[in-house]
Amino acid sequence: MEYRKLGRTGLLVSEIGMGCEGFVGKPYSEVEKMVDAMEAGGVNCIDLYTPNPEFRSNLGHALRGRREKFILQAHLCTIWKDGQYKRTRDLAEVREGFDDQLHRLETDHVEIGMIHYVDSMADTGKPCGIRVCWTTPGN
Repeated sequence: MEYRKLGRTGLLVSEIGMGCEGFVGKPYSEVEKMVDAMEAGGVNCIDLYTPNPEFRSNLGHALRGRREKFILQAHLCTIWKDGQYKRTRDLAEVREGFDDQLHRLETDHVEIGMIHYVDSMADTGKPCGIRVCWTTPGN
């Protein structure tokens, strides 16, 4: 697998990443097999587009004991509400959703965060009042 430096972050990400749409609705055993295959193939970047709680819990379980081998990209400003995916800019909802994501993924951080569903410049101005802190690993 080839890896590339991600900007000035110091992170080395695999040229091939894993989007998780295909994980939704799959039992834990299949999610675990996919994570096993990613690890064996050197894929280290996982895009966490969906706020689906079952998916997040299954992935968190599959990452146990090997979380440090993967770079997680979270989509901020999306939540799971009333059994479905929802876009939000409400800070309380965003925080609750992000805390739930970290809990279900059994981690205390994600390496990459992105504001999801930016449809216009107006969406980039005050994304829910979230302050994003960028750090370089090791500092």
